[in-house]
Amino acid sequence: MKNAIHLKINSIQHIGIPVTSLDASQQFYKRLGFNNVMQAHFNDGGEQGTCVMMQRENILMELYQLPEAGLAEIRTRGNGHIDHVAFDVSDIDETYAIIKEAGFNIIEEAPVFLQFWKNGCKYFNITGPDGERLEFNQVL
Repeated sequence: MKNAIHLKINSIQHIGIPVTSLDASQQFYKRLGFNNVMQAHFNDGGEQGTCVMMQRENILMELYQLPEAGLAEIRTRGNGHIDHVAFDVSDIDETYAIIKEAGFNIIEEAPVFLQFWKNGCKYFNITGPDGERLEFNQVL
């Protein structure tokens, strides 16, 4: 096993869940005491998807609905509906450089900007040995 790299991870930032009905999922999480604290649109294959952050105290659940073309795969999953775990980092560019130099499988070519929080955020994902996605995210 390779040695651990020096990487500062502050905490788990959120858990991302793909959903087939954003409205139904928001109602479900509202019943559990979560509230929609932010919402943004994103581009997926040239179509628009929607992402919301549902928060209860210090727990963030990211619910996102892909455009119609991507929903078929989500609907047919028998299990494994949690899509990714996101780690909060203080410096996304430094984290990206460390991860890249260490040879991890990075999905994005560079950190991606998303208009969340007051000034947005930047994130990138890596895959683990079984294809699990781990996101590194900095709130700007």
